[in-house]
Amino acid sequence: MIGYVMLGTNNFDEAANFYDELVGTLGAGRFMESESFIVWGTSPGAPSISICRPHDGNEATVGNGVMVAIAVDSREKVDELYAKALELGGKDEGAPGHRMDNFYAGYFRDLDGNKLNAFYFGE
Repeated sequence: MIGYVMLGTNNFDEAANFYDELVGTLGAGRFMESESFIVWGTSPGAPSISICRPHDGNEATVGNGVMVAIAVDSREKVDELYAKALELGGKDEGAPGHRMDNFYAGYFRDLDGNKLNAFYFGE
Protein backbone atom coordinates (compact mmCIF):
# COMPACT_ATOMS: atom_id res chain seq x y z
CA MET A 1 0.00 0.00 0.00
CA ILE A 2 2.78 2.50 0.79
CA GLY A 3 4.68 3.66 -2.27
CA TYR A 4 7.35 5.79 -0.63
CA VAL A 5 8.23 7.74 2.49
CA MET A 6 9.84 11.16 2.23
CA LEU A 7 11.99 12.58 5.04
CA GLY A 8 13.01 16.22 5.20
CA THR A 9 16.67 17.09 5.66
CA ASN A 10 18.63 20.21 6.52
CA ASN A 11 21.92 18.61 5.46
CA PHE A 12 21.17 17.23 2.01
CA ASP A 13 24.64 15.95 1.06
CA GLU A 14 25.26 14.32 4.46
CA ALA A 15 21.80 12.71 4.41
CA ALA A 16 22.40 11.46 0.85
CA ASN A 17 25.64 9.77 1.92
CA PHE A 18 23.96 8.30 5.03
CA TYR A 19 21.13 6.72 3.01
CA ASP A 20 23.40 5.64 0.13
CA GLU A 21 25.34 3.50 2.59
CA LEU A 22 22.45 2.50 4.86
CA VAL A 23 20.03 1.22 2.24
CA GLY A 24 22.91 -0.07 0.15
CA THR A 25 23.19 -2.83 2.78
CA LEU A 26 19.72 -3.94 1.60
CA GLY A 27 20.61 -3.92 -2.08
CA ALA A 28 18.72 -0.66 -2.65
CA GLY A 29 20.05 2.24 -4.68
CA ARG A 30 19.10 5.61 -6.04
CA PHE A 31 16.55 5.43 -8.82
CA MET A 32 15.22 8.98 -9.00
CA GLU A 33 16.76 12.30 -7.98
CA SER A 34 16.87 16.03 -8.55
CA GLU A 35 18.47 18.98 -6.78
CA SER A 36 15.77 18.82 -4.10
CA PHE A 37 15.16 15.09 -3.53
CA ILE A 38 16.61 11.57 -3.84
CA VAL A 39 14.64 8.30 -3.88
CA TRP A 40 16.14 4.90 -3.02
CA GLY A 41 14.58 1.52 -3.58
CA THR A 42 15.06 -1.97 -4.90
CA SER A 43 12.75 -1.35 -7.88
CA PRO A 44 10.39 1.44 -8.98
CA GLY A 45 7.32 -0.64 -8.03
CA ALA A 46 8.52 -1.50 -4.51
CA PRO A 47 8.19 0.78 -1.46
CA SER A 48 11.02 3.29 -1.31
CA ILE A 49 12.55 5.87 1.00
CA SER A 50 13.53 9.39 0.04
CA ILE A 51 14.98 12.60 1.40
CA CYS A 52 14.07 16.11 0.37
CA ARG A 53 14.74 19.74 0.95
CA PRO A 54 11.41 21.08 2.23
CA HIS A 55 9.45 22.58 -0.67
CA ASP A 56 8.32 25.58 1.39
CA GLY A 57 11.94 26.62 2.05
CA ASN A 58 11.59 26.30 5.82
CA GLU A 59 13.78 24.12 8.01
CA ALA A 60 13.00 20.38 8.03
CA THR A 61 11.66 19.19 11.38
CA VAL A 62 11.05 15.77 12.91
CA GLY A 63 7.47 14.55 13.26
CA ASN A 64 6.69 13.69 16.89
CA GLY A 65 5.31 10.15 16.86
CA VAL A 66 6.41 9.51 13.26
CA MET A 67 8.58 6.47 12.51
CA VAL A 68 9.58 4.74 9.29
CA ALA A 69 9.80 0.95 9.58
CA ILE A 70 12.02 -0.94 7.13
CA ALA A 71 11.09 -4.60 6.57
CA VAL A 72 14.02 -6.99 6.19
CA ASP A 73 14.26 -10.75 5.72
CA SER A 74 16.21 -11.84 8.82
CA ARG A 75 17.23 -10.92 12.35
CA GLU A 76 20.81 -10.69 11.10
CA LYS A 77 19.75 -8.05 8.58
CA VAL A 78 18.08 -6.06 11.40
CA ASP A 79 21.35 -6.21 13.34
CA GLU A 80 23.35 -5.20 10.26
CA LEU A 81 21.14 -2.24 9.32
CA TYR A 82 21.00 -0.98 12.93
CA ALA A 83 24.81 -1.24 13.30
CA LYS A 84 25.34 0.51 9.96
CA ALA A 85 23.04 3.39 10.98
CA LEU A 86 25.04 3.93 14.19
CA GLU A 87 28.35 3.62 12.32
CA LEU A 88 27.19 6.36 9.95
CA GLY A 89 26.34 8.73 12.82
CA GLY A 90 22.75 7.72 13.54
CA LYS A 91 21.55 7.66 17.14
CA ASP A 92 20.35 4.63 19.12
CA GLU A 93 16.64 4.50 19.94
CA GLY A 94 16.52 0.84 21.02
CA ALA A 95 18.97 -1.96 20.33
CA PRO A 96 17.86 -4.91 18.20
CA GLY A 97 15.86 -7.53 20.05
CA HIS A 98 12.55 -9.32 20.33
CA ARG A 99 9.67 -6.97 21.07
CA MET A 100 6.86 -9.53 20.75
CA ASP A 101 6.70 -13.23 19.93
CA ASN A 102 7.74 -13.05 16.27
CA PHE A 103 8.73 -9.39 16.01
CA TYR A 104 12.43 -8.51 16.09
CA ALA A 105 13.46 -4.85 15.64
CA GLY A 106 16.17 -2.28 16.16
CA TYR A 107 15.39 1.46 16.40
CA PHE A 108 17.55 4.44 15.42
CA ARG A 109 17.48 8.07 14.28
CA ASP A 110 19.10 9.39 11.12
CA LEU A 111 21.34 12.47 11.00
CA ASP A 112 18.33 14.83 11.00
CA GLY A 113 16.65 13.04 13.93
CA ASN A 114 14.05 11.14 11.90
CA LYS A 115 13.14 7.91 13.69
CA LEU A 116 13.43 4.62 11.80
CA ASN A 117 13.56 0.95 12.61
CA ALA A 118 14.51 -2.25 10.88
CA PHE A 119 12.20 -5.15 11.66
CA TYR A 120 11.72 -8.82 10.90
CA PHE A 121 8.64 -10.98 11.45
CA GLY A 122 9.62 -14.61 11.78
CA GLU A 123 11.04 -17.39 13.91
